[in-house]
Amino acid sequence: MLEELFFILGIVNNLFLIYIFLIRKKMTILQRVGKFYFLLAIPAVYGIFLVQQENKAVQYSIFLGIFLAFLSSEFLYDYILKIPFRENLKKYWKPAIPYLALYYAMNYGFVVMIWKNYSKTGGIIMLGFFIIQIIVNISTHNLKSIDKTV
Repeated sequence: MLEELFFILGIVNNLFLIYIFLIRKKMTILQRVGKFYFLLAIPAVYGIFLVQQENKAVQYSIFLGIFLAFLSSEFLYDYILKIPFRENLKKYWKPAIPYLALYYAMNYGFVVMIWKNYSKTGGIIMLGFFIIQIIVNISTHNLKSIDKTV
């Protein structure tokens, strides 16, 4: 059951992020959708309990913890501290580094854990979603504002 939950959580996470990257310029929609993204913490916490209950590899807990840390940093930076590191990378590069490290570690975990412990097909699907996520992220970024801040 844990493997299926992990796979579904990875798919939903990727779909959310792809959609968020697509609508990033529509702030009112983005803020509404963004709040729902944090609800993914519920199945992640449940997954950690399943790891213990099903005596699964500790790597699941580690990657679910990384995912929860990413969600926490996203919430902290965007909703509590309101750090505009995406708009001014030169000024806010210090908070951007752990955020990006968690982002890539979280995505790595979804691909690798599914590939190794669920199915290669599932891992390939997750890798495909991650590639789409990166392409959409890059194509919708305002590269002119990044150039000015770096």
